[in-house]
Amino acid sequence: MMAVGRAAGLGLHLAALLWYLAVLRQNVAITAGGRHIGVASYGGRWKYLTFINLVLQTSFFGVCILTDLLRLLPQPSKRVQHFTCRITVLQDWLFSALAFPVGFFVVMSFWLIYAYDRELVFPKFLDQIIPMWLNHAMHTVVLMLLMAELIIVPHHCPNRKGGIAVLVTFCSCYLLWVLWIHHISAIWVYPILEVLSPIAMGIFLTIAVLVIVSLYIVGEKLHHWRWGSVESMKKLK
Repeated sequence: MMAVGRAAGLGLHLAALLWYLAVLRQNVAITAGGRHIGVASYGGRWKYLTFINLVLQTSFFGVCILTDLLRLLPQPSKRVQHFTCRITVLQDWLFSALAFPVGFFVVMSFWLIYAYDRELVFPKFLDQIIPMWLNHAMHTVVLMLLMAELIIVPHHCPNRKGGIAVLVTFCSCYLLWVLWIHHISAIWVYPILEVLSPIAMGIFLTIAVLVIVSLYIVGEKLHHWRWGSVESMKKLK
């Protein structure tokens, strides 16, 4: 049963990594022609959380593949075993503290704002640049793959305070990056920020951080519901 689970995990990780590499390649190819005004401005595509999340998800599944391959070694040395343990810890932290909550937030926030007023997050002119399948690849399939990962592969969730600290640090760095971009170029990364007053923006960004932290706890709860206690997960690793 454990071998079947590891085979399923390897299959998921390989498929997800190839998928994200293809999506990243297509994203860069489409936005490299200068048609996307935002990409041509200060910060390029790296100012968008969607793109940063694509890189994050690709990196996470790349680490997963490395972990899977190391576990396939028939008689690893102690040094390799030690390295495998470290990579496994990195994999667990990446999933719990960053990949799951950030990916979930990107999908949820995009479609909620899109349903309210798409011009605030994905103006209609982008339909001529970014095809529908790529939009869903960046804003829908992300959550599907994360849920598949949660269901198929057990992870050791990190200490909650430590995991949330990593997530909040990531959020703080991104918000500072957004504010810096506005300071340097006088443009806001997202149209929704242009229509908010300073007070409303502060409230909006605070709520956004609280939501993403709550998604960390959601991921933790879902994982414990799927895999049970720490002791039971040790038997599955």
